[in-house]
Amino acid sequence: MELEIIGYIAAILVGLSLGLIGGGGSILAVPILVYLLGVEAANTAPAYSLFIVGTASLIGAVIKHKEGFVDMRTAAIFGLPAVVSVYLTRRLLVPSIPDEIFNLDNFIFTKRIFVMGLFAVLMILTSVSMIKGRKDVEQNQSQKFNYPLILVEGAIVGIITGLVGAGGGFVIIPALVMLSNLSMKKAVGTSLVIIAAKSLFGFLGDLSVLAIDWKLLLGFTAFAITGIFIGNKLSHKIDGSKLKKGFGWFVFLMGAYILIKEIVL
Repeated sequence: MELEIIGYIAAILVGLSLGLIGGGGSILAVPILVYLLGVEAANTAPAYSLFIVGTASLIGAVIKHKEGFVDMRTAAIFGLPAVVSVYLTRRLLVPSIPDEIFNLDNFIFTKRIFVMGLFAVLMILTSVSMIKGRKDVEQNQSQKFNYPLILVEGAIVGIITGLVGAGGGFVIIPALVMLSNLSMKKAVGTSLVIIAAKSLFGFLGDLSVLAIDWKLLLGFTAFAITGIFIGNKLSHKIDGSKLKKGFGWFVFLMGAYILIKEIVL
């Protein structure tokens, strides 16, 4: 019971991360769901993460749109291939992965190990980019949209999202800055639109194959939405880039813990 209470309180951090730095929600949501709330890891936790992060991102996107920090044309160009690929991944690819992928000596490589291992690797890669940091790319009014790269990256992010339930905010934001000629603030707001669309459409692919615990899911989502309101308010007072390094180390340690727990232990 104590872990459950901690899990719901921790859900606020999911929205807080999205509101402050435009990503990181799913990186927190999946471990909270699996290790604090006991949600099944291979199929259910990624599906729940899609709904939670998608709904919280939708609220955040509405807020950012009212503030003028969303480029809907870019969101559509990047989001369309992402939406299609995440839906197909959740609807067709994920259910086709066997519970036991292969057996090597006494080691059984399961679907859970595959999903959580891939998720942990994604966390570690994300954390490295956050710890190293990056310089904001200045807008160049003469720069043209790199449509082919935007479409390809959107599709790749959609597949990753479908497999592990990660929104991909930390991949989307730099892509929007470099390939779409957006300022950092607009990239954050636009990424929330893309994350919301592909996450919620991805979740639709699970409705016919999973039994959903709506009480847990809606309760967790409500706390995450509370967090995104808090995060958006704080984003006007706190430089989100200053928080990324500390959050990056936290994500790195979480990723390493998941790898050790799922594969070694």
